[in-house]
Amino acid sequence: MGKIYSKKALASKNLKPKKEVVSFLLNYSRALTVVKIEDKNFEIIAN
Repeated sequence: MGKIYSKKALASKNLKPKKEVVSFLLNYSRALTVVKIEDKNFEIIAN
């Protein structure tokens, strides 16, 4: 098991997201509203 965690990650250092992904995340964050009522959080997506 120790061998699994000691290996180097094979991920690339030059990760660049697609424009579609960035656009989707920005639009999602603009539409998301979090309402806190007492000790509960409600997430509302306004389409």
